[in-house]
Amino acid sequence: MNAIISASDLASELAGANPPVLLDVRWQLGGPNLRPEYEKAHIPGAVFVDLDSELAGPAGSGGRHPLPDLEAFGTAMRAAGVSADRAVVVYDGGLNWAAARAWWLLGWTGHPSVRVLDGGLAAWTGPLTDEIPEPAPGAFTPTPGALPLLDADGAAALARTGLLLDARAAERYRGDVESIDPVGGHIPGAVSAPTTENVTGSGHFHSVAELADRFKGLGATTDSEVGVYCGSGVSGAHQVLALAVAGVPAALYVGSWSEWSRDGGRPVATGPEPQ
Repeated sequence: MNAIISASDLASELAGANPPVLLDVRWQLGGPNLRPEYEKAHIPGAVFVDLDSELAGPAGSGGRHPLPDLEAFGTAMRAAGVSADRAVVVYDGGLNWAAARAWWLLGWTGHPSVRVLDGGLAAWTGPLTDEIPEPAPGAFTPTPGALPLLDADGAAALARTGLLLDARAAERYRGDVESIDPVGGHIPGAVSAPTTENVTGSGHFHSVAELADRFKGLGATTDSEVGVYCGSGVSGAHQVLALAVAGVPAALYVGSWSEWSRDGGRPVATGPEPQ
């Protein structure tokens, strides 16, 4: 099944006999919780999921958005109505970074059918509501390992033996600026590949062919061993999603730069080149 879904196809599926579970994962880096925005208006039937508390564990040595406790994650997903035998569609306000994190986490824990609304809520032209749904409890039990996952050592090794993509903005990769994490720069050997280049100005993914060409130019093909990291495993999930759309499987380093840069013993590269 495709990793993304158009707004028109989502509208058709929501009107059908077996509508998908719909999750609203609106979020902004460093900003307030966006549940109030959800409560004002959301796609009918959508359940709000909070990235910081339900799709990540507490910030610490493992980074700003480490993996969540799986029991707590399973409880949150079941409360949202998620079951393994029912498709799930996730969306956020438009960037789809947070939606991609939900997509990746559900996929990593074994859900077989999760898609992201291409273009996010901004692409939706159907009705919106302020009615808060009360879904029947789901039956999803997270079983980790269905998608590849990297730790810090694995990311370092892949940067030497395969292809490790850095999904952050180029200026953070180079180390020109760093206002979030302790140190600027990148993992030695990683290749700069900003997530923002995966989408059009409207926030929709580029075509499959365009994405395939982009990643091929970076060294990523269906035969490559590819990994991705970002600041804290959110925009990196969007990069893994874009690679999936292009048909290229990739592993995610969830701890990402926020974990790597906390360890003063790990090497840091700066400048525009991988080394």
